[in-house]
Amino acid sequence: MNKKFQIIIFGASGFTGELCANYLSKTYPEISFAIAGRNKEKLKKIKSQNNLSCPVVVADSFDRASLNAMCKKANVILSTAGPYHKYGSHLLSACVENDCHYVDITGESFWVKEQIEKHHDAAKAKSLRIINACGFDSVPSDLGVFFAVNSVKGDVQSVEGFHSWKGEASGGTIETMFSSADAKPVKGGMGKFSLNPKNSVSDKQKRNTNDKIKIRQVSQLGGWTGPFVMALPNTRVVRRSAALSKKSGKYYGEDFVYHEGAFYSRRGPAWKVSIMTVLLGAFIFSPLRKFIRPFFRKPGQGPSQEAMDAGFFKSKFLVKTNDGFSAFEMAASGDPGYKMTSKMAVESALCLSIEDPETLPGGKRFGGLLTPSIGLGDVLIKRLKNIGVTFKKIKTVA
Repeated sequence: MNKKFQIIIFGASGFTGELCANYLSKTYPEISFAIAGRNKEKLKKIKSQNNLSCPVVVADSFDRASLNAMCKKANVILSTAGPYHKYGSHLLSACVENDCHYVDITGESFWVKEQIEKHHDAAKAKSLRIINACGFDSVPSDLGVFFAVNSVKGDVQSVEGFHSWKGEASGGTIETMFSSADAKPVKGGMGKFSLNPKNSVSDKQKRNTNDKIKIRQVSQLGGWTGPFVMALPNTRVVRRSAALSKKSGKYYGEDFVYHEGAFYSRRGPAWKVSIMTVLLGAFIFSPLRKFIRPFFRKPGQGPSQEAMDAGFFKSKFLVKTNDGFSAFEMAASGDPGYKMTSKMAVESALCLSIEDPETLPGGKRFGGLLTPSIGLGDVLIKRLKNIGVTFKKIKTVA
């Protein structure tokens, strides 16, 4: 695949898209890329403000001709234009039609299910890698579990993920949260195994999978857990990876079970944040959401550079095998939802645009609607390690 641009960032006038363009330009000046979106003047402003030397490509999420023309120019499209259930479907379809790899940062698993049903087989036949969830949704969960499973000997029974983080929400993320409440997902779009291939869930997995995370002590890690706001999309991605791993890499196991929650050092914060999380969810899915939405950031707005620099995430994974428990951690400094999401997304796109395709999981002819671990695997881990993300085994307390 040798097109005019190695990467085109679609949605570059948005908050995260601008971060992606800035990071790509400053870190990899040798990469040929363009920024794209529907508003030429906004894109030119972003280009000027960030001193970018890349071209501008005009394309509209609802204009298929412009999307086709854009995809014909790129090896990889990196899309940051959400909410994806509103603005992403035509673009993903255009990528498959025009032989273009694709990466996004969606956490809208109900939309991903719809795209899998429509495009997985065609992308697989063309050896195209269409990879959703390449930001904080859901790289730490998906790559963290992948790293943990591949670091232990013997059969894995289950993995639990526990996330701690510091960061703020942008207007785009908030808009996705509120608009998702009005979306009409396809049948089964919110199910526990919504992204799994057909006939890939065992009876034991069904019995042992419960997404209702209670506030409880995690003695092996010396902390507490409670509900995690991103658990719904993350768990679906990991469960799809587990099913797809049967044909790519180390198989997670026929009865593999995955759950995740937030992680706290003490019981008090676990209760406090969990109550706030439940209340936020109740407001978003209630008729009151239309009245409280104006009090939050608007699309295009986001945290300050100072706030993003002060952020971090630590994702711990407790692996249960026949020999007992082992623990692993994936961590990085920087706001996970923006500073780190932009880096993870760009590094994911670079895996597809400059790395030898034979080194990617499954080899050159592998494709489909894939997860970060199944589509990028160790190649992405290596690239993330090179920019300061850590993957390591940690000690269990008990």
